[in-house]
Amino acid sequence: MTPGQHIRDRYESISKRDFKTALIRLLETEYKVLGSRKVLVMLADDVEQLHQAYYPLRNRLQTGDVVWQTTKDDGQRPNYGKKTEDYAVQTVILPLIRKEDVERRIYFKKGDRNSNYRHREARDIELMVRLLKSAKSQGGLLSGAELSVLMNRTLGTVGKYLKAYFEKTGEVLPMKGYVLDQGSNPTHKGIIISLYERGVSPADIVLKTGHTQDAVDRYIKTYDQVLALTQKKHDAISICQITGRSLNTVRQYLRLIRDFHPQLKVVVPERQTKTEIRKKPKKH
Repeated sequence: MTPGQHIRDRYESISKRDFKTALIRLLETEYKVLGSRKVLVMLADDVEQLHQAYYPLRNRLQTGDVVWQTTKDDGQRPNYGKKTEDYAVQTVILPLIRKEDVERRIYFKKGDRNSNYRHREARDIELMVRLLKSAKSQGGLLSGAELSVLMNRTLGTVGKYLKAYFEKTGEVLPMKGYVLDQGSNPTHKGIIISLYERGVSPADIVLKTGHTQDAVDRYIKTYDQVLALTQKKHDAISICQITGRSLNTVRQYLRLIRDFHPQLKVVVPERQTKTEIRKKPKKH
């Protein structure tokens, strides 16, 4: 999968959490209504129109709110290969714009040449925190891609904001990837190990991150194993063989050890691409 395809897939999943998709899934799975997909789509369209006519959300909305369908926070970790539209969906009302947001765009003190940039970044981070906490309080979990769309910022910028907020406050925001512990992205490992290296107890790490006690203990145990083996001069391949962990996982922990224990002069092997692996000569 190309990087462009990966990013496109992350954004396309957002549009697959609507009422119509959920209704079609209900008809197929619970009522066993099989047949033409086109007929099911037409039926779902009619039911959706009736629902909007009889149950408007106007009495729940205020100026600046946005109705959003996102992943339901039901404690279920995602399974590999399962489609986004097959997961439970939670409809939430997000406070996208508030009166004070508009006022701050009009009135703010000008300072040094970077004041506009700093003002925008602070405003964006405050909005990001507000959206994530609001969704969580309503039983939903926003992803980085959803924040990107709602805030009109790139995925890279959203990631930078998350990191800046954590470094400043030590608080882990309830984003989908953190709560559900998705993928091989080492972000949640880094957060947990960072708190661990600061002397925060595992029980308090659970409270700060929203991860389960088992997950926190697992990360810390693996980190301590890799750290101990690194101190004994084992290289990455040796650590993989001893711990039974993949090279990618060991590489993530080695990067953390390099950051927290620079005196060990850790060597982190580069990640091989699939093309490089295929070109590697076979042993006879």
